[in-house]
Amino acid sequence: MTRSRQLRLGAFMRPVSLHTGAWRYPGSYPDANFNFAHIKSFAQKLEAAKFDAFFMADHLAVLNMPVEALKRSHTVTSFEPFTLLSALAAVTERIGLAATASTTFDEPYHVARRFASLDHISNGRAAWNIVTTSNPDAALNFGLDEHVEHGERYKRAREFYDVVTGLWDSFADNAFIRDRESGIYFDPEKMHVLNHKGDELSVRGPLNIARPVQGWPVIVQAGQSDPGRQLAAETAEVVFCSPRDLDGGKALYADIKGRMQAIGRNPDHLKMLPAAFVVIGDSIEEARTKRLSLDSLVHYDSAIASLSIALGHDASAFDPDAALPKDIPETNASKTGRAQVIKLAQEENLTVRQLAQRYGGYSGLAFVGTPRSIADEMERWLDEEGSDGFNVVFPYLPQGLDDVTTRLVPELQRRGIFRNEYEGMTLREHLGLPRPKNRFFSD
Repeated sequence: MTRSRQLRLGAFMRPVSLHTGAWRYPGSYPDANFNFAHIKSFAQKLEAAKFDAFFMADHLAVLNMPVEALKRSHTVTSFEPFTLLSALAAVTERIGLAATASTTFDEPYHVARRFASLDHISNGRAAWNIVTTSNPDAALNFGLDEHVEHGERYKRAREFYDVVTGLWDSFADNAFIRDRESGIYFDPEKMHVLNHKGDELSVRGPLNIARPVQGWPVIVQAGQSDPGRQLAAETAEVVFCSPRDLDGGKALYADIKGRMQAIGRNPDHLKMLPAAFVVIGDSIEEARTKRLSLDSLVHYDSAIASLSIALGHDASAFDPDAALPKDIPETNASKTGRAQVIKLAQEENLTVRQLAQRYGGYSGLAFVGTPRSIADEMERWLDEEGSDGFNVVFPYLPQGLDDVTTRLVPELQRRGIFRNEYEGMTLREHLGLPRPKNRFFSD
């Protein structure tokens, strides 16, 4: 029996696993992050399992960690998102293709054009993950001597969204008449010149590509700070988030959807998808053993570097066997990430070493158990409005992905909370999202 509320599932695929030890796990593909044949097979397996979307995060710099830690990381090399997703569009038919593009170090015209192209190439399966880039080293790759201030990044992002969506509406859906007899290719009355001049951006337009298949590619947002939540409430249709537990998920869900209601947006037009690390075993004990084995592959150099990134502060001088210092100064890095580190250390009374090992592997929400026990947890999150689904993080590839697609998904389908077939052709149809109206044309 199909339930009215359906679980939405995305796959977090860049890097193919967020766990530092994933490439070292027995039976895994060490080059899974940078081997197109492998990634193609992953996308096709996810599509066969009816996943909503294949999501590629992105970094605009090598991660800012000491080289002794960096040399152990599989994130140091990976494909540029649009190149990879365009290739995957040709070997898949239904699964959504989501990419990150920064509003801090890119220009709206570039972003609008790339996503419109991907949406046409994929026949309506593109999604844009709006990010503001928290890595300070990225600034050094774009002609800046220091990172853009946190509040300024979000101010630019909000205007950036207005410009990109305005550019996507440059042409009416029926603008391209292609009349051979008259020799008229498009109707000039159906073209709008944006002429945007704002506090942060100046963009004339129009975009030199037809309106995307979906009207607009699906808008994804991932920030959890107060400005990030407000940006999500105003603009997002999917939120990739990282609550640590169900209570945190319910609070975030209620907050963002409450903000939507306050500004007149329909809360059903946004899907909350927390990142969820999924490790499956024949028993809960076996699954826990798998995770312990995976965590043991994380070298301390990588662990302490990961903790430093999460804190936005160099943690290498901290006493490994003491508690986390209480006087860590704030920085211009992600404030949400720093707060989560401190909260975890206090709640679980972890030493710096223990905390580093957690962050060196995967420190976020995790479902570790059998297909049945994990389905129980996911169903509870759905029923109690902690989420609308999950952005699944795989522990290692290919087996971790195969466990989810061949063991967990059938259990979710048996319960009637996940689809057996796709509802349509576009990502918006998969997610139950409306096609945006063109703000400049009524047709």
